[in-house]
Amino acid sequence: MLTIPGLCWLCQMPLACAHWGICSRCTRALHTTPPCCPRCGLPSGNTHLPCGRCLLKPPVWDSLLFVTDYCPPLNQLVQRFKFNGTVALAPALARLLMLRVLEAKHQQRWCKPDCMVSVPLHSRRAWRRGFNQSDLLANYLSRWLQCDYFPKGVRRVRVAHTQHQLNARMRRNNLKGAFRVDFPVAGRHIIIVDDVVTTGSTVAEIARLLKKQGAATIQVWCLCRTL
Repeated sequence: MLTIPGLCWLCQMPLACAHWGICSRCTRALHTTPPCCPRCGLPSGNTHLPCGRCLLKPPVWDSLLFVTDYCPPLNQLVQRFKFNGTVALAPALARLLMLRVLEAKHQQRWCKPDCMVSVPLHSRRAWRRGFNQSDLLANYLSRWLQCDYFPKGVRRVRVAHTQHQLNARMRRNNLKGAFRVDFPVAGRHIIIVDDVVTTGSTVAEIARLLKKQGAATIQVWCLCRTL
């Protein structure tokens, strides 16, 4: 019996391996992000040392890893995944991020994580959406990396306004007291997984709580970083 090959989510061409989701040609095209600071993830002339912004005021986390800027075509897939409920995109998007992680490992720009958490949704918002996109990504990544994953390790305990409607200062104020950490943190190298990092307010608030409880290092992994 003939089988119908899987098609690339981007170019719609048949895939050599259906479970990849995105073909090798489109995957290579996505890795065209300009040189960025390894600490904050913003454009920089040096990809190995912290930028001037981080030297003056470093973020709470220790490093940030992402696939590409929040621009076509990846942002369109993220929107489809996040807002249209296309959960079938989860393994393909997680694979893109995993390839970026392996690239950083080859360049010796990461330390092996002890455990992983995902940016949580409030229970009410998760119920309306039906899933947490960051949780789906973290499930795949933790399995491939064979590291502990705490799906409820960080909880959102207070409903906050939607972040994309707020400016940077309002985002920071909006998140105060919004999260609670519910897993053993001290001495661990921890990954925070998110889909998109814009101002970094959400992951910064979570990282602040983790550092307060004794986390050794904190890396942020995301699909897109707004540059």
